[in-house]
Amino acid sequence: MGHFAQALGDAGRTATQRIATSLEGTTGPIRDAMIYATEGGKGLRGFLVIESARLHGIAPQDAAPAAAAIETLHAYSLVHDDLPCMDDDDLRRGRPTVHRKWDEATAVLAGDALQTLAFELVAQTVCPDAARIKLITTLAQASGVRGMVGGQALDIAAETADVPLTLEQIITLQAGKTGALIEWAATAGPHMAQADAAPLGQYARALGLAFQIADDILDVEGDVATVGKAVGKDASAGKATFVSLLGLEGAKQRAHDLVNTACEVLAPYGTDADTLREAAQFVVARKS
Repeated sequence: MGHFAQALGDAGRTATQRIATSLEGTTGPIRDAMIYATEGGKGLRGFLVIESARLHGIAPQDAAPAAAAIETLHAYSLVHDDLPCMDDDDLRRGRPTVHRKWDEATAVLAGDALQTLAFELVAQTVCPDAARIKLITTLAQASGVRGMVGGQALDIAAETADVPLTLEQIITLQAGKTGALIEWAATAGPHMAQADAAPLGQYARALGLAFQIADDILDVEGDVATVGKAVGKDASAGKATFVSLLGLEGAKQRAHDLVNTACEVLAPYGTDADTLREAAQFVVARKS
């Protein structure tokens, strides 16, 4: 996976640099917490933006604002998800969560600021005006009640439900909570180019579900030092997951089947999409 690893690292640096540039001239704990929250991640969503743009002849620097936007929006979701009123986590990416390093008020405000920064950044994407409006609109939908926030609400409700969720309900939940931002990232390139986004949309939906199944597997098999956050929480809470419903081996097989699907739907792009195929393999092979 050498080519993918290089592309992932390059995309991460591009997004990080753009985020830092956008915050030049600001000081104080909110700014520091924002930078802190965007550090140490895999950068997969930003990579998907830049790689999907490359497939459509768009240079990384032109896609950089959109890549930075999805990383800041993802970071905001993690900062808020870690709060005591949500998942109440002390560790994220191997470091204290933002509300533990600073305080809850700083975490709330830093998350708010990261969310609004995402829309400032995506509005700076180099593409036709109609494409830019499409990116802004679809990012709002993917991150709001129709997407990530809606999925998070379903997840919270499931924790106190009398009856555990079915497999189909979990798939629906995760399509919002995890999958919506991944799909936005993977279709950003064709949207910028005003091209057909259907193949990359199919790729992203399979990838997003495989990603979540891998997370459920890591919650069972992973350790805190490697994963970088608490593990075993789902089982201790009696929460229905892909592992609890499919079994550990069944969940692994479903994830691998989804990866195969993700790779197959990239056929229209030929070998140009090999790095995206490597990304799909990475999703189920990762240890954190």
